Amino acid sequence: MAGLDADGRLQSVLEEARRRSLVGGLPMAKQIAHSEGFLRALLLESFEGPVLELGSGGGLPGLVLALEDRDLQLVLVDSARRSVEFLCWAVEELQLSARVEVVKVRAEQIGREDQYRGSFAAVVARSFAPPAVTAECAAPLLRVGGRLIVSEPPATASPVNALEVSPSEATDHPVESLPAESRWPVAGCLQLGLAPELALRDPFGFAVLRQVSRCPDKFPRRTGIPAKRPIFS
Repeated sequence: MAGLDADGRLQSVLEEARRRSLVGGLPMAKQIAHSEGFLRALLLESFEGPVLELGSGGGLPGLVLALEDRDLQLVLVDSARRSVEFLCWAVEELQLSARVEVVKVRAEQIGREDQYRGSFAAVVARSFAPPAVTAECAAPLLRVGGRLIVSEPPATASPVNALEVSPSEATDHPVESLPAESRWPVAGCLQLGLAPELALRDPFGFAVLRQVSRCPDKFPRRTGIPAKRPIFS
């Protein structure tokens, strides 16, 4: 976990994000705790390779992940100039530039760039877009075996059908299978090579999907089309 000095710097940086209206008005401690839930989801299994955050905005959860896991290589993606300017400043302020890259680009575009396509062990998304859009933008970025970890609304954060978890993966928080009636329909996700896998109640809700096969070359579609014509609902 981050040391006291890092905690203080993080609080200062996130308050600046709030001043710039890049993070919401919930208590900062709760927003940081939510971000730490992403880290617990990531660490349910060992992984090697970089992680990408879609729609990084004010740096939650990305900055928290980078500070609390000193081995993590992270790419923060956002298309908004003011978010990218803030994130570049925050990465320097928190002395993370050796491990954290900030990229100003549309999510549909970065998934078609050879440097990034199929390169990531995980993609995380806090409040990026509806499920179909998030899945279509994330799948091209994931290597086979990689995971998509998405924050779920409270109403969908009570999954069923508990899975067995090995002792090395045990946590104090329920890890369960994603129900068939979830926001991530199996048939829709498999079009992208993604398979819905787990739900984590942390107490925040997270959905975990696995890239089980290479994402077809036709995805992601051109900018704006995933939202206009989602591949599932």
